[in-house]
Amino acid sequence: MKVKTNYSNQPVWKEITVKSHIPASLQMLEEMAHNIWWAWNEEVTDIYKELDEELWDTVGYNPVLFLERLSYEKLEALSQDKAFIQKATKVYDKFKAYMSEKPDTQRPSVAYFCMEYGLTSVLKIYSGGLGVLAGDYLKEASDSNVDMCAIGFLYRYGYFTQGLSMEGQQVAKYEAQNFGNLPLERVCDEQGHPIVLEVPYLDYHVYAYVWRVNVGRVPLYLLDTDNEQNSEFDRSITHQLYGGDWENRLKQEILLGIGGVLLLKKLGIQKDIYHCNEGHAALCNVQRLCDYVESGLSFGEALEVVKASSLYTVHTPVPAGHDYFDEGLFGKYMGGYPQRMGISWDDLMNLGRINPGDTSERFCMSTFACNTCQEVNGVSWLHGKVSQEMFSGIWKGYLPEESHVGYVTNGVHFPTWCSSEWKALYNKHFDTTFLKDQSNQKIWEKIYEVPDEEIWATRLALKNKLTNYIREQFRDTWLKNQGDPSRVVSLMDKINPNALLIGFARRFATYKRAHLLFTDLDRLAKIVNNPEHPVQFLFAGKAHPHDGAGQGLIQKIVEISKRPEFLGKIIFLENYDMRLARRLV
Repeated sequence: MKVKTNYSNQPVWKEITVKSHIPASLQMLEEMAHNIWWAWNEEVTDIYKELDEELWDTVGYNPVLFLERLSYEKLEALSQDKAFIQKATKVYDKFKAYMSEKPDTQRPSVAYFCMEYGLTSVLKIYSGGLGVLAGDYLKEASDSNVDMCAIGFLYRYGYFTQGLSMEGQQVAKYEAQNFGNLPLERVCDEQGHPIVLEVPYLDYHVYAYVWRVNVGRVPLYLLDTDNEQNSEFDRSITHQLYGGDWENRLKQEILLGIGGVLLLKKLGIQKDIYHCNEGHAALCNVQRLCDYVESGLSFGEALEVVKASSLYTVHTPVPAGHDYFDEGLFGKYMGGYPQRMGISWDDLMNLGRINPGDTSERFCMSTFACNTCQEVNGVSWLHGKVSQEMFSGIWKGYLPEESHVGYVTNGVHFPTWCSSEWKALYNKHFDTTFLKDQSNQKIWEKIYEVPDEEIWATRLALKNKLTNYIREQFRDTWLKNQGDPSRVVSLMDKINPNALLIGFARRFATYKRAHLLFTDLDRLAKIVNNPEHPVQFLFAGKAHPHDGAGQGLIQKIVEISKRPEFLGKIIFLENYDMRLARRLV
């Protein structure tokens, strides 16, 4: 018992958000700022940059924060500037024309579930390739008029910001996001009240705020549990991407899968296909099975309906990379669902086991996804073959190649990853329908008519842009770490824009084998120091904070890069994100 000794009134703090006032003639700037369409249309961001380039850099290319920071006097002056209003209106008209196009009803509609989305470096709800693929899918779906919506999380801290100590040790910094300064909005009901989603856990509910990110024509709904209605143990469910222990991971996957389907029902959204991007979202099929059984179907009938409308994309080529949960932990949160589905607890567990009936085997989300989705695909031809072998134990009596595991080769969203310089070249020489017909080989053949000198000049301009960026980053890193200035000057002098540049930028997990280059250092030294054919290697990437081996690889590479024979020839660029990735691409 806590004895109360102080009877003074305690302050009750409430969070309020103060927004700057935008003149009516400039409201279009705010509307466009709240749609990620600007992330792949430079005409919009060029307008903001033109207003105040220094502020645009300071806010990290975030148009929402940019408009918040722009002075009232500047906004008032702009509202009277006819030339600027005319220029902005021209871009706004293009945006409105894009948004007015209706979805293609000949294609199936899609609900897309993923733990992370790489849309822009401004919105820190991604860590790597899985998220970037998901973000590019949404953008391409928008450009292709697919009737699609997506479900994910709005992380308070996102994935960490990477720093490096002077010894090359990774330092993970978690920086809280201010949701009021991001290109998103709270989802409200018809009365204008913010929607709160109730998701059942054990014998209580977790309450999630619902946010919406407009990705062109595609809405992305993000769940957020960091609110006062939840206990401190549940507020942290959406604090970090891939953070916390296994219990928190299970809570996240219940919120994404089960909570995601409950959200769609609450919003009155029904789709033809439910796409699980990785096994994290597999529990969406648990809720869908419950809904069909409670509507009158038998479990067998419900399973056939769910299978026929479910797709699972697997990204991880090694079994250790998939999520497994002990029966005790899984039962703690999922114990009530078998009864709702009309099956036993063992039946549910067996759906997540390669060997049904083996009580020592943990529940695997990926196995459950394979058993409840009619289509399963890897992300390349080779990964499809690897996945057939990896999952072959699920369908005993069949050869791996006889399973329904296929592949779709990963692509990227062209307008996002193509630089403005290349876009200008394509616009000059290609057909005007190019962006809407990118797979048309006839259009691409026009590249042979472009003078080699023009292509080479574009290439060199971008290479110089990258080397200048590297020099700036190293200078800023030195100022931050207070390293040896003579070493930094020497390194910057040795960066050669005429050398062959080879990049290795990806997540630092050991199976990605970043260390292979360093198995013969003498041979490597001869290659990078060849006076006639110089070579430079750029490394970038983050290791998970709990992955000691991955962090060790980073430290080893940084140590080697400081040796005299490799100085300026092997360079590690810290804090790999979409902004740096775009520079490298």
